[in-house]
Amino acid sequence: MRNFDLTPLYRSSIGFDRLANILDNVTRTDGSGNGYPPYNIEKTGEDAYRITIAVAGFAEDELSIEARDGQLVITGKKKEDDSERTFLHRGIANRAFEKRFQLADHVRATDATIELGMLHVDLIREIPEALKPRKIEIATSRPIEAKKVSKK
Repeated sequence: MRNFDLTPLYRSSIGFDRLANILDNVTRTDGSGNGYPPYNIEKTGEDAYRITIAVAGFAEDELSIEARDGQLVITGKKKEDDSERTFLHRGIANRAFEKRFQLADHVRATDATIELGMLHVDLIREIPEALKPRKIEIATSRPIEAKKVSKK
């Protein structure tokens, strides 16, 4: 994958630092095996979204969901297994993971549930009233009347 240098964007823009950081994070590969665990992102309503992550084998107390710095960070860490077991084949991945999702402005997590090995995190976008589009009425003015100029 190519590496893009976004330094010129930082130099020539004002107030777009967050956008540049998002683009920088998207183009950077972290090498953490981005495919594990698999996940879906779906739109469930006009301003509602759901992230679903396959977390089979993880208990609720082994998962953590945190919103910080405009990101949703979901981590899973298995507890140490003290039992003496001998595996002939070990194909189920129970390794620790950390998934980061960049959230747009005014998007926040509202709920999280586990059902049949799937972690569902519901998100909602709430735009403040001050930022919502509003219609501004145009007032009509009275026509300017021609003033009569008298000659003296």
